[in-house]
Amino acid sequence: MPRLKPAIVLLVGALASLVLAAPAQADIDAGVVDDTPVVTADGGAAFFALMTDVGLKELRITVPWDPANPTTITNEAYLASMLPVATLRGVRVVFSVQQVKARSVTGTPNGTQQFAAFVAQLATTFPTVHDFIIGNEPNLSRFWQPQFTGGRSASPAAYQALLARSYDALKAVNPTNNVIGLGLSPRGNDAPNAPGNVSHSPVKFLSALGAAYRASGRRKPLMDSFAFHPYPKTDRDPLAKGYPWPNAGIPNLGRIKQAFFDAFRGTQQKTFEQGLKMKLDEVGWQVGVVPGSQSAYFGQESIKPTDEQTQASIYAGLLRQVACDPAVDSVLFFGFQDEPNLDRWQSGLMRADGSKRASYDSVKATLAQMGGRCAGRMQNWRHSMELEGISAKFSKLGRLPSRANSWSLIARAEEDALFDAGIHRFNGRLGARLLTKTGSLEGHMGRLVRLPSRRLRPGRYVFSIRFRAEANPARTMRLTGRPFTIYRAR
Repeated sequence: MPRLKPAIVLLVGALASLVLAAPAQADIDAGVVDDTPVVTADGGAAFFALMTDVGLKELRITVPWDPANPTTITNEAYLASMLPVATLRGVRVVFSVQQVKARSVTGTPNGTQQFAAFVAQLATTFPTVHDFIIGNEPNLSRFWQPQFTGGRSASPAAYQALLARSYDALKAVNPTNNVIGLGLSPRGNDAPNAPGNVSHSPVKFLSALGAAYRASGRRKPLMDSFAFHPYPKTDRDPLAKGYPWPNAGIPNLGRIKQAFFDAFRGTQQKTFEQGLKMKLDEVGWQVGVVPGSQSAYFGQESIKPTDEQTQASIYAGLLRQVACDPAVDSVLFFGFQDEPNLDRWQSGLMRADGSKRASYDSVKATLAQMGGRCAGRMQNWRHSMELEGISAKFSKLGRLPSRANSWSLIARAEEDALFDAGIHRFNGRLGARLLTKTGSLEGHMGRLVRLPSRRLRPGRYVFSIRFRAEANPARTMRLTGRPFTIYRAR
C-alpha cells in the first residue's frame, strides 16, 4: 500500500534486554515490511536481533526498478552485506520488486521485457533470495497506470504479461524460486471515470487477470504464491469488520479465494484448493502518537488512528485467526518501526523513537504461545458453486383474473450477476416458461424486473428466477415463488 522510506531513527537502546532464542515455529511465519536494515552500517544486525526477540522470521524489502537505469540494483552493496546477517539470524528475506512510477512499465518501450530481465538479474546477483513479489498493488492507479483505457479494464492484462514474463525469467535462473504475484490492495472503485483514485477492486481485478491469462494461451502458471494486503477500511475498524463485495479484508479471505478459483479454474495456474499459498504481506492498523513520543514525529495526521492497546489486541487476534487458515503462508506487519512523518505510516510494533508499543509484546507473546500449532480447528476452504447474497421478492398473488397482464419481481445479489426470470406453468413442478426477462444485476443493488405484458390462460403458474455469477457462469442458483392461480374472469 504505502511506500516505506528507510527509517532515520535506528531502534535506539533496544538491544539491552534481548532474548535471542526465537519462539517455536508456528503454522504461519510472521514478519515485517521495512526497508530500514538495507541502509544500516551494521548490515541490519540490531534490526534482526529485535526481529528475533519478537519471533519474526520474514522481512520484505523493496527493490525498485527504474527504466532510466534498468540494470541498476539500488543499494546493491548494502543488500549484499545485509543478506548474510539475515541468514545468520534465521530471517528469510523477500524481495518486492516494484516499478518506481505507475507508468514505468507501460510507458517504457519493452518495459515488460526490461523489468523481467531485471528480476532475473536480481535473482542471479543474490542467489540466496528465493522469494520475489512481482509489482505492488497493480489494481491501484497510484502504483499502476493506466487502470482503464477507453472505459475498459487495462491494468490486469498488462500486469498478466509482466507476471508471466517475470515468472519465466526467475524460473530460468532457478526453478525453485518462489514467484509471488499481485500484492493486491483490499479495495478499489471499479470506476474508470472517477475524479480520483481510479482503481480495480481485488475481486474484479482477479476476474480480469484470469480472462487475460486464458486469452494469452499460456500453458504455464503465472505464480507460485499469492500476495494480498488486507488493510482495514478504517484504522478504527475491529478485526471482524471486513468489506462488502467486491472488496475484501481479513474476514473476507474466502471471497478472495473464490475469486481466484473463478478466474483460474481448469487452467495450469493452481488455485487455493490445489495448494496455492497466500502471503498477507502488508497488514497494519495505524496508531495515534502517545504523549511521551510526540517529539519523534512531525507533520499532521491524515487519518483517524486507533489506540495502542486496540492495535495490540487486533494483532494478536489476527495471528491466532490466520494460523488456522492452511492457505496463509505468512503475515507481514507494515513497518516494524513507525515512520516519523505523520502523513505517512504509523502501524509498527515500535514507535518512531525506538520505544516498544504494546503490540511488540502482544505479538511476541502470541507467537510464543501458539507453540507451532493452530490453537483451534484448521479452517479448510472449499469453493462454492452458489452466489453471494441472492434474494428475490415475488408478488403474493394468490388468485388473479385472466385479464391481469402486469408481472414483476425484485431481484438482488451481493455480487455482480446475470439473471433470467420468468413465469412458468406449474403442476407440482416447474413446467414450460411462458414469459421471460433476462438481464444483469450490479452487486448490492436491487432491481425491478418487469416481465412482458401479457395475459395468461387460466391455470396454475409460478415465478422463477435463475442467477448466474458474472465471474463464473457455472455458479448458478434458482429462486422460485409460491404458485398462483389464474381464473377465467366473467
